[in-house]
Amino acid sequence: MSHLSLDPNQTMKDILTDYPSARRALFAAFHIGGCQSCAFDEGDSLLEVCKQHDLDSDEVCRTIIESHDEEQKLLLTPAQVFTKLKSDNCPVLVDTRTREEHDSVKLEPSILLTESTLSTLSTENTKQEIILYDHTGKSVLDHVSWFRGHGLQNSFALAGGIDAYALEADSSIPRYRLEME
Repeated sequence: MSHLSLDPNQTMKDILTDYPSARRALFAAFHIGGCQSCAFDEGDSLLEVCKQHDLDSDEVCRTIIESHDEEQKLLLTPAQVFTKLKSDNCPVLVDTRTREEHDSVKLEPSILLTESTLSTLSTENTKQEIILYDHTGKSVLDHVSWFRGHGLQNSFALAGGIDAYALEADSSIPRYRLEME
């Protein structure tokens, strides 16, 4: 049981910041936020969104918190990943960033996420541990969810992305900033 609580009077922007999994949870459980007909304004409160969709705000809050708790189990710290990469049973490390980012700076021995990578992993490595990473950890859980949804149940995410890894686990990895951030 979670110790977290959520105030339904918070704006959706604040909730999405505090609970990044909320967008996925709201769409999966209530079909909110995934398309034009069910979109919400990030300035709306969660209570307003619940009223617009005739939903019980307590149930929606529980769903968001439960989703957050479940997704936390999918995150590995930079120190945990560092240890796993040094072990004899090294996981498959998958870079979900762009080819340009991957070519510039990457964790070794990572492979770039491509259609070919997906096909190979889906058919050959269903039991092997897979760790996905992005730049700052903002979108990697979307990829982990997709992987798990396609049978790769031993998929996890590097919390904070390659940036956190460079800060916390391996300072030899160059840090960078994208202009769109």
